[in-house]
Amino acid sequence: MKIGNFEIKTNVFLGPMAGFSDLPFRTIAKKFGAGLTYTEMVSAKALYYGDKKTQRLLVPEDDACAVQIFGAEPDIMAFAAKQLQEWGAPMIDINMGCPAPKIVNNGEGSALIKKMDLAERIVATVRDAISIPLTVKVRRGWDACPDAAIELASRLCGAGADAICVHGRTREQYYSGKADWEIIKRVKQEVSCPVIGNGDVCSHEDYNNMLEQTGCDAVMIARAASNKPWIFKECLEGKQIELSLKERLELILYNYELSVGFYGEYVAIPQMRKQFHCYIKGIPGAAKLKEEINRLDSYEQVRSLILNMLNAITEN
Repeated sequence: MKIGNFEIKTNVFLGPMAGFSDLPFRTIAKKFGAGLTYTEMVSAKALYYGDKKTQRLLVPEDDACAVQIFGAEPDIMAFAAKQLQEWGAPMIDINMGCPAPKIVNNGEGSALIKKMDLAERIVATVRDAISIPLTVKVRRGWDACPDAAIELASRLCGAGADAICVHGRTREQYYSGKADWEIIKRVKQEVSCPVIGNGDVCSHEDYNNMLEQTGCDAVMIARAASNKPWIFKECLEGKQIELSLKERLELILYNYELSVGFYGEYVAIPQMRKQFHCYIKGIPGAAKLKEEINRLDSYEQVRSLILNMLNAITEN
């Protein structure tokens, strides 16, 4: 599929997740078949006021990643998007769906669904500032209003968005309850730009069902990928994949190597603990492994532990 003039190899994407969507994890998601990945969202205002330390964390080292920004001031959003384009970002995504109070209380994220004129102006201003593809993520609505996302998506597409991602929950739901896929279908029927469906896709069956039921052009997976990045391969191959303990350990070691190379050991080792816990979830002896890894504070210790476990598996 295409977003603007950007050709994407597969129609299953890794969604942005705070604390997970860094370059190492995006690399792994792509390894398993994610056609497009997203960075963690960043404040446009922080970029505007010169927070240069974000540059290395935000700008991808590949050409299939959207850098996600949030804000509520059109000129500042445009400045941030243009700066990111100059730094090498291949695509910009505007977050108009985040439900967090600290975001919403500033009139940003999903608060913009209640200010459609402003939301439309933001997209039009950013579109005028950049030449790379521009996408927007929205929610079903603020509350139970059935048509909010349809009107918003139509206006944003008209203002220059190259694709719209629709999360099937309202802001009031946060991440609880059931995502409404019907709203994704109705948005797809209304707009001319590609539509990305998001919400409650936890398996290849869900992926196929969303495509069939909504007619969306692509499917975004976020939380379900955090402890199972091979879900992208499952979707593309149409079958459940069970990684052996050996394969999981090899994946963990690979993720550690990427993270240490990217962040340095001091940051990567404690940060990787949560990812390690996700990868071993549900396997025999997971609790003991968690205790062991939590005690380690150097890459060599972690690497030694994992290699010893791999050697034990090979010997058996």
